[in-house]
Amino acid sequence: MQVLVAGETFHVEVRGAGPPLVLLHGFPLDHTMWEAQLEFFSVGWRVIAPDLRGFGASVVTPGRVTMEQMADDCRGLLDALEIAGPVALCGLSMGGYVAWQFARKYPDRLRRLVQCDTRAIADSSEAAANRRKLAEHVLAAGTEALAVAMLPKLFAPGTTQRRPEVISAVRAMIAVAPPAGAAAAQYGMAERPDVTAWLPSVRVPTLLIVGAHDAISPPDEMRAISQAIPGASLRVIENAGHMAPMENPADVNRAIAKFLAV
Repeated sequence: MQVLVAGETFHVEVRGAGPPLVLLHGFPLDHTMWEAQLEFFSVGWRVIAPDLRGFGASVVTPGRVTMEQMADDCRGLLDALEIAGPVALCGLSMGGYVAWQFARKYPDRLRRLVQCDTRAIADSSEAAANRRKLAEHVLAAGTEALAVAMLPKLFAPGTTQRRPEVISAVRAMIAVAPPAGAAAAQYGMAERPDVTAWLPSVRVPTLLIVGAHDAISPPDEMRAISQAIPGASLRVIENAGHMAPMENPADVNRAIAKFLAV
């Protein structure tokens, strides 16, 4: 469905009925990466999976889009959907960066937090420079450059043989990502703040999920995040890399369901 937020159009997939569970996709993907979770959790939950600004069928804002702006968009989407109470929020990678900002700015709208394959630290100066360089290349040559740069890093070694359809689905999402939206998000991620010092301030139940073979946000790094958040727990997902919810959806869904049931 299409939803207006401050006069701008966002696409959001909404399934099921019950308490709200919001899913925030990674870069440079869209809400369809959550298909296994949308299907599983729509029994008992109202599952809400938006296309973040610049992706899918949502508004594209050229230039730079910050993680805070995307968090503000999510708050606006909840208001547009008439969801006044706190939600369970789950983000992957870039969606996790957005979730940190949502938790920081709108703690009254959050009741549980799930962070999948994401980071708390800011980019190093070298990593930020590489993001900006890739953003410029995407604007000039299209999103195929993203597929070439990213696909080898996203999956566990066995996913190519075990779940080739997952790799094909991710490649297809990257192929249709709007270049201006992808570049704007890259510029925004390059400037995202380090939230490490803020982590002890998180006061909602929190679950960290990471693929055992994640090369972008490794298990040890996510373990450190879980240790910094009071009462947080960590679940390492076997047979998965950075795209754990797609590579091993059964184990991810069980971990989230168990966490939400407590």
